[in-house]
Amino acid sequence: MHPFSILTLGIFVAGYITARWDLVTRLYELAIFAWDHGVITRAAKGFTALSIIFLVIVIPVNRIAARESELQPRIGGRGISAREQLQRRGSNGLMRVFWPSDAPSGVNPGVLVGFRNSELDCIVVAILQDVEIKSVDIALKLGILFRNSEFPIDQLFERCGGSPLQVLGVLNTTKETYAFDPHTIVANTAAKSHFPAITCPGLSNFTLQVIVFDRPHPRRMQYLSLSPISLELGDDNEKASSEPALFDPINAKEEAEWERKATLVEKLKLHTIISHPSTQQEKSLPTIVEQINCSYEISALLQGNIHLVGRTRSKRSLSVGERVVESATNLWDSILQVLYNVFTAYIVPICLRLLVLVFMGHRIAGEVTLLLLEWRPLANSLALKDVSATAQQVDIRLQQFCYWPDQYMTLQARKQSWKSITTSHPEYIRFYNSLWLVANDVIIGMALGSYIIENADFVAAQLDYVLMTWTITGLQGMIVWLMGWPAGLKLNTELATFLGDLFLWVIDYWAGYMSLLRPYLPNIISFIGLSSFAGATMPISLFSDLLSILTLHIYCFYVASAKIYNWQLTILSSLFHLFRGKKNNVLRNRIDSCDYDLDQLLLGTILFAILAFLLPTVMVYYATFAGARMGIISLKALLEMGLACLNHFPLFALMLRIKDSQRLPGGIRFRNLPNPRTEPTAHIYLNPVPLPIHLCFHSYLYLYSRLRAHYASFSVFFCLLTGQFVPPIARKDLYGLQYGMLPKIRVSVGDLWRRFRFDELGKGKGSGLGSKVTPRGLRPPTPREGIAGSNGSVRTNGIPRRSH
Repeated sequence: MHPFSILTLGIFVAGYITARWDLVTRLYELAIFAWDHGVITRAAKGFTALSIIFLVIVIPVNRIAARESELQPRIGGRGISAREQLQRRGSNGLMRVFWPSDAPSGVNPGVLVGFRNSELDCIVVAILQDVEIKSVDIALKLGILFRNSEFPIDQLFERCGGSPLQVLGVLNTTKETYAFDPHTIVANTAAKSHFPAITCPGLSNFTLQVIVFDRPHPRRMQYLSLSPISLELGDDNEKASSEPALFDPINAKEEAEWERKATLVEKLKLHTIISHPSTQQEKSLPTIVEQINCSYEISALLQGNIHLVGRTRSKRSLSVGERVVESATNLWDSILQVLYNVFTAYIVPICLRLLVLVFMGHRIAGEVTLLLLEWRPLANSLALKDVSATAQQVDIRLQQFCYWPDQYMTLQARKQSWKSITTSHPEYIRFYNSLWLVANDVIIGMALGSYIIENADFVAAQLDYVLMTWTITGLQGMIVWLMGWPAGLKLNTELATFLGDLFLWVIDYWAGYMSLLRPYLPNIISFIGLSSFAGATMPISLFSDLLSILTLHIYCFYVASAKIYNWQLTILSSLFHLFRGKKNNVLRNRIDSCDYDLDQLLLGTILFAILAFLLPTVMVYYATFAGARMGIISLKALLEMGLACLNHFPLFALMLRIKDSQRLPGGIRFRNLPNPRTEPTAHIYLNPVPLPIHLCFHSYLYLYSRLRAHYASFSVFFCLLTGQFVPPIARKDLYGLQYGMLPKIRVSVGDLWRRFRFDELGKGKGSGLGSKVTPRGLRPPTPREGIAGSNGSVRTNGIPRRSH
């Protein structure tokens, strides 16, 4: 720039500043104000922070993204963005292919056979190798691949949603495919990969999911389930003891509160704003799970009949040597058939009838005992099983005895159908869990009973010492201590002496009866030991009842002291209302105003003073007996918990959980796996989820919550403070989890007899000449037998072969 121009520009700036000197002054003042108040400092700090973020985060992320784009460049026409995937799902849809993990992983060609639930949803059940696709299609339509099935194949198809088996596509084909056809899957397998490479070009507007699953083995009772398996019957909550709510008001209030909360939750669900309607893929998931469960047996049946596919040449006639061999085989089969018919027609029915008659006699005796245990003298009274732990235990064992035949026949009926039908699996677990628990109970009881019988005198002496020390001698010493001034507390001497003498007289009277019982105590202990051979639960139940009987005087003391204490509190409360000029309106359940005369107020003051001074004495006695009563209730609760463990512990379920977790399904989980290819294909593994451990002990958690809600609730503490009666937790809550394994209504004697007769007649009809004999042994004929040939044989290379 020319020096004259610079001089001219300087003169112009100086003149402008002189003309606008007031503006320059204000700008200077603004700068001084900003510096004094830290505006410039804060702006500098913000600029520094943004610079650090840019240098530490933005630049490294940009470098990492650039490096990733260099390592994995996007190929034009094959890389798919998320927006493109959404557009494809909206146009044509998402296709899912369920693939078995045990599928052959070689280069041999094959045909994919399975179920097609929709145009874009299919499941591969079997892969038939070395056969033509047209031959397999014709064999499926004619039913050739379903020959020699053990049971009707329609049972499995009905279980799988009623859709027939179809040819889904080909495997390792040599023909080149350029267009993607969802009706014909073209897959290729590698030697070391469980996932097939399904041809799906990037321009086909399809997003493909290959979901690999492990076939459940039905003969090992493995299966998949969307929901956790239930170890209890559905009506377990209603099966509990039918004790009236009149005798358990606390539990009635708790149940009413729980029902109110459940109703409130249901109402909140109805008023929810966001709702997610189920998609077609989600709706078809239960059917797909059933198809996976049935895939093992269907695949085995198809693979067993694959040799029948594509055979069109006629069968040649048998030679002379082959006819001689067949005649000799048929003669031996006829001899075995005659012996089998004689055994099943005469010997087996007689033994079964004798066994059924003996069992029905025991069943009638058990039914009579159950009726006695459930009999109620009055409509609102308690039954014997509601007041006695021994009667409750006998009731549980007889209920199990009545339910076992029904469970056994249900499990036997399972043998007459496909193993993939899993409706009886929970019943199997419940049946063998109860048998195992009873066996363990008897084994433990025999060991315990042997010890008790051998040491009956020692056990009786120890029991007598404990009872005398804690329930008589110790209680007498405690009452004598309370008759003075316990811990320096000045009580009313006359009232304390009166109550103490009264309680001591009752204890002496009770000790006299105990002295009469003492010589028979070893015999009682021996009887308890003998009852142990029926299970360890019987001596525990008897000891619980014996504890209730031997501490009956403490229960009476608690009830009497609680009544006196509660009456005093009620009278003091009424007198307190009198001083306030109020009264309790019983009819309207409210406090009303009232005018009292002077003599009424004077009398109320005198009574209030007397009762107030006598209250500490009564309260001390009440606290003593209430504490003793709570200790006895706690001890009985521990015994009841021991009974619950011996009767209901999920031992068999835990063994299955450790041995084979797939026999206890708890749901399924889809796990996404990395896909090294660039095709629009997602690899997903269907992972079966075993039943969680806490669900195995769900009933115990429920019992613990009921115990905590009962004994740790505000209502119980209020009852203790006010002297109201605190009942022990109802037996329907303690034994509810044990009755959860039993039906609400047991099978009657008549229904059981009819079931036995029907089963006997069914076996009699099935033991005729219709049974077939194979060289491997005797078995009844299968429904599909005889389809391959007129005499039940299938020819292979001209040699007759017996079909199994």
